[in-house]
Amino acid sequence: MRLEQHKVEEHNRSLLAAHRRKFDFLASDIGLRGNGGPDLAPILQRLIDFQVAIPSWALGAGGTRFGRFTTGGDPRSLEEKIEDIGLLHALNRSSGAISLHIPWDIPTDPAAIKALAAGLGIRFDAMNSNTFQDQPGQQHSYKFGSLQHVRKEVRRQAVEHNLDVIRHGVELGSKSLTVWLADGSCFPGQLNFRQAFRHTLEGLQEIYAGLPADWKMFVEYKAFEPNFYSMTVGDWGQSLLYATKLGPKAYTLVDLGHHLPNANIEQIVALLLMEGKLGGFHFNDSKYGDDDLTVGSIKPYQLFLIFNELVEGMDARHMDHAADLGWMIDASHNVKDPLEDLLQSVEAIMISYAQSLLIDRRRLAEAQESNDVTCAQETLQNSFRTDVRPLVAEARLRAGGALDPLSLYRSVKARANLIKERGSKTVATGL
Repeated sequence: MRLEQHKVEEHNRSLLAAHRRKFDFLASDIGLRGNGGPDLAPILQRLIDFQVAIPSWALGAGGTRFGRFTTGGDPRSLEEKIEDIGLLHALNRSSGAISLHIPWDIPTDPAAIKALAAGLGIRFDAMNSNTFQDQPGQQHSYKFGSLQHVRKEVRRQAVEHNLDVIRHGVELGSKSLTVWLADGSCFPGQLNFRQAFRHTLEGLQEIYAGLPADWKMFVEYKAFEPNFYSMTVGDWGQSLLYATKLGPKAYTLVDLGHHLPNANIEQIVALLLMEGKLGGFHFNDSKYGDDDLTVGSIKPYQLFLIFNELVEGMDARHMDHAADLGWMIDASHNVKDPLEDLLQSVEAIMISYAQSLLIDRRRLAEAQESNDVTCAQETLQNSFRTDVRPLVAEARLRAGGALDPLSLYRSVKARANLIKERGSKTVATGL
């Protein structure tokens, strides 16, 4: 489904007066806080520039090992996945990238796919490999691991797959590879930990050697699942160890759901950023484990605290907020319209980012230097409690997006149109 720009403009005209009142009030309120407040123009530009990649596998109904309940209208091909992201981007102007998963998204005509994406303002973000499934016709099984496997021929198959993923990415203009390994063990004694680490490192080194000069490798970690006794890349320390051994093009990828309960993710982010080894994010939310819920739906304050560390750390290293790290959603939609969920997730990310840009950094630094714990807490919470939705909406308006993307999505009956075009029983991913 394509969304004509005149529908966005009609939608905005109906909301513009109310939006102006809210934005002007926010701008005045911020300006009255201490020494005139921040200059909103550069903040708005940063919000306009900031883009969140949409993963191809998040465009359809998710599921659990117990079953899947289809939404209807799921994309049936890579072309339709790109079109869905084009719809999201037309609505919010912050979803200008797609992250592909191979072999689910192998393009039959890379030039045509690239042209389709470019026409919708979409670029290709990180490519993702898959050694957590056995594909039809695959010679060797990954039941007992891939890069860690005790058999050399299985490890070789996994390496070759990742090199194929890089080749597909080069054709599309991607600049990075994400490697997430389901490797590990379910029972004590099943695995020789040191041997598994060595095998995995050797495989990653071969993949790393196949990276183009301007590419990055993101090594993702996960504390548990599908293995429940050990994971060969089980936490940020193990990922950092691999990335350090691999070289300057290798980085740690942080997935917000891939930690044990109550992990201090913001501290992890700060240290990785300080070491120059933070590659990017998979955004989601969780209450129990790797729940893959809508971003900001459970722990919005934690998301804000993570962005606090990101903004402070990136500014300390003179980094480009929009380009120097990878920003991507990684979620599963079991009971919601996937596109509505993605609109909500992007909005939550933009809100936390905007709040972090408003933090009074001088006041916070002074409070920290003087051990004024109360002032430090209040400084952060003042920004977190600020309703920045009008600021985010203003950036969206200036970029050509909708003031209220979700309401416009519903008013044009996007899901009903997608079901009419594609049917009610389509499946979007290989899960």
